[in-house]
Amino acid sequence: MSGTGQARKIVEGLTEASFSPGFGNEHSSEAEPGALPHGRNSPQRAPLGLYAEQLSGSAFTEPRAHNRRSWLYRIRPSAAHPAFVRVDNGRIRTAPFTETVPDPNRLRWNPMPEPAPGTDWLAGLWTLGGNGDVTQRTGMAVHLYHANTSMTDRVFSNADGELLIVPERGGLLLVTEFGLLPARPGEIALVPRGVRFRVELLDDTARGYVCENYGQPFELPELGPIGANGLANPRDFLAPVAAYEDVDQPVEVVNKFCGNLWAATYDHSPLDVVAWHGTHVPYVYDLHRFNVIGTISYDHPDPSIFTVLTSPSDTPGLAGVDFVVFAPRWLVGEDTFRPPYFHRNVMSEYMGLIEGAYDAKAEGFVPGGGSLHNMMSAHGPDRETFDRASAAELKPQKIDDGLAFMFETRWPVTATAQAANADHLQMAYDDVWQGLQRHFRS
Repeated sequence: MSGTGQARKIVEGLTEASFSPGFGNEHSSEAEPGALPHGRNSPQRAPLGLYAEQLSGSAFTEPRAHNRRSWLYRIRPSAAHPAFVRVDNGRIRTAPFTETVPDPNRLRWNPMPEPAPGTDWLAGLWTLGGNGDVTQRTGMAVHLYHANTSMTDRVFSNADGELLIVPERGGLLLVTEFGLLPARPGEIALVPRGVRFRVELLDDTARGYVCENYGQPFELPELGPIGANGLANPRDFLAPVAAYEDVDQPVEVVNKFCGNLWAATYDHSPLDVVAWHGTHVPYVYDLHRFNVIGTISYDHPDPSIFTVLTSPSDTPGLAGVDFVVFAPRWLVGEDTFRPPYFHRNVMSEYMGLIEGAYDAKAEGFVPGGGSLHNMMSAHGPDRETFDRASAAELKPQKIDDGLAFMFETRWPVTATAQAANADHLQMAYDDVWQGLQRHFRS
């Protein structure tokens, strides 16, 4: 059976019991009975002859509510490996981004071209741009991926930040240290900093987006006056249950560290965690479960009400990066221009499209593509959308044919040289606002 067929068969065998629900929970799981120690984390002799190891995603002394750590009980400790050596970075780039200067122009890209045969998820990563400084653990990067083969005997981990993976075409099976997580178009996967994983394809090809968050880990936004419920519900985030590989054969482990890729060949699979417990865990989340909050009177609310996850900064309310989804919803505002309004924003916005169409752009913005509107770059609906929405009969309208998202960040996004010079960069993007006529009457 092919790698894709094998991954598909594995996913078909997963049930509700294959996951542990709840974002930020203290999860625990064991693949073998008795593998988790009771009453302590690091007994003199761990059960079943395993090694106890802590994986810390935050400083030891961070407040309890923000502390991320997990205890892993594994066949071999992570320390048992040969030296890492530098390997080619491919098309992955990391902050600080200095190949080009920040661009105030509005930019939009078509989907990435087809990859060369034999391109796995890691080889298919392509950096569009970002901000901050990875060595200072600030900022973010926008990547895209396009792959046509599963990772085989190859495992990846990212010391630079957590990865928010947004599939747009083709499903993925993430084989992680913590267990198995399938992520299909319309779902997202969140892999914490330092967690090792392999990406297997559930379809012949896979394409999508990645937000690499160098800063504070993503968390659910505060709800404020919304109250106790709404937006993304914690119970809809699913963590894996323990599943391990007991494999004694060469496996390449690739580590992203301070912007460069390093690799070592282990004599065993590092995905050998038999049991674990903790809060530093990967998740998958179905974006269609997002509980949309909107107006039931007038005006278009600010898009912050569509925030799924936020990475807080040292300034309250100012995110290092927000992940925002424009999910199916009803529009009922009276005497209201219903598409997103014309806007200049101190935040910078990268937007992508997972399926269907986006209600502020009539054409040119397609699934797999993306747009970048840096801080204070004027943007909004194109001419066709403006004309149509200004004349529309304002009856209740269901937006159910599109699923778009946004990575919104506090700093300008500097495009990489490969993105600024890409063949799939749309050179006439500014034209979508041409023809917006003067209607002023004194």
